[in-house]
Amino acid sequence: MNKGKKGKFVLGAVVGALTGVAAGILLAPKSGKETRKDIVKKAKELSKKSKDLIEKETDIAKEKIKETAETVAKKME
Repeated sequence: MNKGKKGKFVLGAVVGALTGVAAGILLAPKSGKETRKDIVKKAKELSKKSKDLIEKETDIAKEKIKETAETVAKKME
């Protein structure tokens, strides 16, 4: 999977997860107060997962940039 498609897949997965969580919470037979509490909890969990995923992808991108720079430097010698 190329980089552009991977990014779109990850974005789609995050949006799909958010949609599923929202539907599940809103359709659950709970009081408004309980539902709001669940929404806040799930939002925090998804925020952390998103940050972790972004950090992981950033680390991978940095490593690829470093590898590419080293390859270019060797070819220029």
